[in-house]
Amino acid sequence: MATTTLGRRGRAVPVGGRRRPALRALLYLSPWLAGFSVFFAYPLIATVYFSFQRYDLFTLEPVGLLNYRYFLKDEAAWTAIRNTLWLVVVMVPARVLFGLGVAQLVTKLKAGVGFFRTVFYLPSLVPLVAGTLGFVYLLNPGTGPVPAILSAIGLPSPDWFGDPGWAKPGLTLLGLWSVGDLMVIFLAALLDVPKQLYEAAALDGAGPWQQFFHVTLPVIRPVLMFAAVTGVIQTLQYFTQAMVAARVASGSTDSAGSVFTPGYPAQSTLTFPEWLFHQGFRDFAMGYACVLALILFAVSMVFTLFLLRQFRGLAEEDA
Repeated sequence: MATTTLGRRGRAVPVGGRRRPALRALLYLSPWLAGFSVFFAYPLIATVYFSFQRYDLFTLEPVGLLNYRYFLKDEAAWTAIRNTLWLVVVMVPARVLFGLGVAQLVTKLKAGVGFFRTVFYLPSLVPLVAGTLGFVYLLNPGTGPVPAILSAIGLPSPDWFGDPGWAKPGLTLLGLWSVGDLMVIFLAALLDVPKQLYEAAALDGAGPWQQFFHVTLPVIRPVLMFAAVTGVIQTLQYFTQAMVAARVASGSTDSAGSVFTPGYPAQSTLTFPEWLFHQGFRDFAMGYACVLALILFAVSMVFTLFLLRQFRGLAEEDA
């Protein structure tokens, strides 16, 4: 005898008939569930497991919380954290503001909009390694054309990637040079702001700055949130530019018998992902590298949730 249950309208419905929509939904979700399980859930569980082990790709030995206790005493890791947070606090707002400013400027141009949009966007298409190599060469105080031009007009030029005090500002300039990706996003958002809002604000006596703060910013706030969140996540994973710039500036090569320690000069460009990579794939301390990876994941989640809450609060205030 088939088991039945009452449906929404009081009719008897077979239990198997109620299960079919759930099975159909699971079937549709199965590609996402498979990808989530293979590429996120399993790696995360494995990372947590290996963080309690001494693992060098050949031997596996349980060590409990030893890797976590070592992190608290690892001075290089804390230096990398300070450098990475510096880039998050300085580079991310600088890129957002500069990209928004360039986009605003392009929208005000009467002619040559396509040309300037292309000029500002092209650097973001350059591969990271090639762009960093070229940037370090341009700012090299010995052979670069930029210091030569500044010297010719009587202006001082710092040793951007050779002086610990100027290395992180040099990486920030590199980030501003490749701000074309943000510029295009902001340009699309600015062009999507209804002109009627500007006209109504002008009739009420609002000037350009008042229109920008009270009309433009509230409308493009979702885009600002996207730029801030993705910028923070990308900067927390900042690796290629810092590694290439330090290697080129130090003159280090991968010749036999040589070992390059990231962070030149004086660990001023050492970022958290660089130290993670060095521990895992140079020193083969995979267990400790898993601890660093979990910390990076947790910090990224905290920053993301904080930014989302802040932008949600601002949106509720405007509403």
